[in-house]
Amino acid sequence: MAVVTIDKLTKVYDRGHAPAADNVSLDIADGEFMVLLGPSGCGKTTTLRMVAGLESITSGTVSIDGRVVNQVPAKDRDIAMVFQSYALYPHMSVKDNLAFGLKRRSVERAEIERRVANVAGILGLAEFLSRKPHALSGGQRQRVALGRAIVRDPKVFLFDEPLSNLDAALRVSTRGEISALHRRLGATMIYVTHDQVEAMTMGTRICIMNGGRVAQVGPPLDVYRRPANTFVASFLGNPPMTLLAAVATDRSGGRCLKVGDSEIELPPGRCPPLRPGSQVTFGIRPEHVAQSAAANGAMIPVEAEIVRVEPLGAETIVIARLPGVEKLVFARLPGDAAFAMGERRQLFLDCGMAHVFDGDGGALGAGDT
Repeated sequence: MAVVTIDKLTKVYDRGHAPAADNVSLDIADGEFMVLLGPSGCGKTTTLRMVAGLESITSGTVSIDGRVVNQVPAKDRDIAMVFQSYALYPHMSVKDNLAFGLKRRSVERAEIERRVANVAGILGLAEFLSRKPHALSGGQRQRVALGRAIVRDPKVFLFDEPLSNLDAALRVSTRGEISALHRRLGATMIYVTHDQVEAMTMGTRICIMNGGRVAQVGPPLDVYRRPANTFVASFLGNPPMTLLAAVATDRSGGRCLKVGDSEIELPPGRCPPLRPGSQVTFGIRPEHVAQSAAANGAMIPVEAEIVRVEPLGAETIVIARLPGVEKLVFARLPGDAAFAMGERRQLFLDCGMAHVFDGDGGALGAGDT
């Protein structure tokens, strides 16, 4: 396998547009599953294509095992790429699709047979080897596309939104297959997606991108629990974190915020002392809004008007508005929670899990000033 180092990678297209990738730096360890996550147009696919050699590099370097590959053709980088479209040869059987790249590299016939049989066994394709792509389901075609990459035994696997064309049930099963494949092969994988569920469940680490830049890198749960800025906080999570404009007061040692008509006191571990009048953003995730107070001193009651109720069976999503605040608050409550649209109810915010961001959107930790 391989270590991939991306150093200050930039891609600027003609006509004076903003950089598609802007000073991207990322170290991907041997055997790591790195997910590039972000909205459309954030630069994740452009970055992946520069690693693959399918896109020219304006500045910066891509290195594989310490070797700079900026000028190395894609075919000589020892990488394999799986695209959003399956890109299978329709006139070839599954076996011939799997073997095609090896034949082009003049691999011996016996070795081709061995590798194809091995990959077909791993991916459950053995009974389909004689079929043409049109006789396969979408999930089976995607497995053939995966197999064509695996059979080459490359140093690095690159995935460009490979599950986007599958229905919901197939996406769940196929992402499980890819995760199991990573564990079995111990391969270095770089995976591009806009789907946060794929990122959270598959990645060793995730790199969240925005506007061509890296916003935050880390293990999925660390990024979710400790977002570096308001973009990451609002992008990860469904429903997203509620972000509300707030003003610091002179109460509680500079840890009391005025949010609309409500005052919210934060424990010392969630916020540094703030100067009275400081404009900040208060953030809280839906799972940290409750319908009753727990045995927790950080639970702060607030009056709320219920705007919408979404019963989902196992849970109920309640959307509410606090007095004096235009933005809505999301609460993830138990499935038997009884709320009615238009009623006024008391909700409880677990401020021991709240977040505070400065005027530029950066996270304020307990040790910040």
